[in-house]
Amino acid sequence: MSSIERMTITIPADMAAVVKAAVDGGDYASSSEVVREALREWKLRRVVQEQELAALKADIDKGLADVAAGRVQKFDTAKIVARGRKLLAKH
Repeated sequence: MSSIERMTITIPADMAAVVKAAVDGGDYASSSEVVREALREWKLRRVVQEQELAALKADIDKGLADVAAGRVQKFDTAKIVARGRKLLAKH
């Protein structure tokens, strides 16, 4: 089991009220549990964001490689708008 470290944090009153309500409502045994769960979710969200950013960078690199290799098409605004309208009409 990992060691426990005590920290003192300062949060706005509205956030403190949410934490207290979660404990008072029985969802959590302590405010520490609320904060630990929030941090676990934050860590997971950061991992997902990093993965999405890496995928975006890869897509940009691929696009730049396509441009450098001459694999480009003329930008046709009317065609893009028509395709968008067609997609919207399906929903």
